[in-house]
Formats: sequence, C-alpha cells, structure tokens
Amino acid sequence: MGALDGKVAIVTGAGQGVGRCHAELLAAEGASVVVNDLADSALEVTAAISASGGTAIAHQSDIANWDATGGLIKAALDTFGELDIIVNNAGLLRDAMSFSMTEDQWDLVVDVHLKGHAATAHHASRYWRATAKSLPEGAALRPRRIINTTSESGLFGGPAQLNYGSAKGGIVTMTLILAKELGRYGVTANCIAPRARTQMNESIDRFKKPETGFDSYHPAHVSPMVAWLASDAASDVNGQTFIVTGDEIHRMAIPTVAGAITAGDQPWTVDSISAHKSQLFGSDSPTIPPWAGPPMR
Repeated sequence: MGALDGKVAIVTGAGQGVGRCHAELLAAEGASVVVNDLADSALEVTAAISASGGTAIAHQSDIANWDATGGLIKAALDTFGELDIIVNNAGLLRDAMSFSMTEDQWDLVVDVHLKGHAATAHHASRYWRATAKSLPEGAALRPRRIINTTSESGLFGGPAQLNYGSAKGGIVTMTLILAKELGRYGVTANCIAPRARTQMNESIDRFKKPETGFDSYHPAHVSPMVAWLASDAASDVNGQTFIVTGDEIHRMAIPTVAGAITAGDQPWTVDSISAHKSQLFGSDSPTIPPWAGPPMR
C-alpha cells in the first residue's frame, strides 16, 4: 500500500526536473496524478508513470491563465472524480538587476509563480469549500492538501531576482493565508523551498552531479517531503515552510519581532527615534540582515 492510495493530485510544471520527480513519486505512492505542463514533456511523464504501473493524465495548460487553470481543476474532477492534492511547482527565471529589468520580465515571472499559485488555489478551494459545506452535520471532512513552492531567493533575497524573489516571497505569505482560510474545510497549505539541480541552475558548478558519493542536489531528494506533506501523516502540519535539500529538511520560522521601542504615550519625532536607535537594534547590525539559511555544501 502507498501513502497516497485513493488520492488525486495535480502537479504543475511536472514535465521535467523537480516537478517530474514529484509527479512520479506521488503516483508510485498510489495517487492518480494530473501532470500539468505547457510542453509536450507532460505527455512523456504521463507515459512513464503509466509504464511503471501508475495512473496519470496530461494537461497542457498555462497556469498563469485563470480560466485555463479552472480547466485544469475540472480535468482532474472529470477524469478521477475527486481532487485531494495541489502541488504548485511550475516556474521560470528571467533574471535582471532592478535597473535593467523590463516590464515583460517582471510580468512573466510574477504571473507564472504568484498568479499561477493563486489560480490553482482559487479554483480548487471553491470545489473543496462547496464539497465540505454539502456534507451532513458532523460528517468527517476529506483531507485536502496544497503544497506550494517558494525559494531561498524568496526567503532571503537574491540579487538580480527582483521579479522571482518577490513572487516567491509572496508565495510564503499566500501559504499562510490559505492555511488560515481553508483549515475549516479540511485543507492544509504548506510550502517548500527546494535546493536541487534544475535546468535553471545546472550550469552552476555547485549543483553539478558529483562523480562519486551522495548527489545532494538530485531533484528526486525533494519529492519525499512533498509526498509526506500530501499524506494523512501530515494532517496536523499547516502554514509551514521548509527548505528541502539532499538529506536535510529545515523548518523555517515566520518573521518575529527582533527589537522594539516605545515613546511612552507620546508621538515619535525624528530626533527621538534617533535617540532610541541603539535600543531598537541592540547588538544587531542595522544593515542588510545576514544570511539565515542552511549552509551550502
């Protein structure tokens, strides 16, 4: 028996890389999978899953298109009769410094990442809410899952990624909002930041496959966390973000208050803020916050 027997999942951007690994593992764990990608590789992944004894269909659509994403949700329901899991993975890069970035570069990246995540969540949650509200009083809710994809650029800020980092940071906040809104309907929403080899970074020496030893950045190492979050074993995990890489999983904290000052029941002035500056920052530097992620191997 698989951890996802009887579940129905959609994986966006599943035609290659990390997304393909997600789709293949979810299918191996028993889920029926809708493989979403604009490219014909969606058909290849579907065929590979079927050849391995799994169940999958391909849906070639643009997740940044609100109506087309509604069709993606409908395809899962029409084919498999249910929808339990959304894995939002699709993405792309158009890197440029802020002073060089074009409007098209901004719009494309934000649309695919941020709007793409929002569109699947919107259409799926409409179905999940209606289904939950139609249940008899006291009936158990069917567990549902949204698993979003952020990045360390979205968590810590990546130069030349004003579009990508902003969208990925927005996805973290989106995940918290979805977790708060949809929990009453049996839906959890969590987020992963994969650190893995993809077409976007495979030319960087650090991410190249090692000649010997453990391949820390193989994309398949990320997918077990996705499968776990999609399973009933993670039913109490909600609104969380994880960095996942190789043999490591790092749970991230939401922003916390690092310092505070009070003017004592009177309004602040520029001079009084200056006078309290050292109290506000304490031993912390007031410049760019230091890197707070796990070390690179």
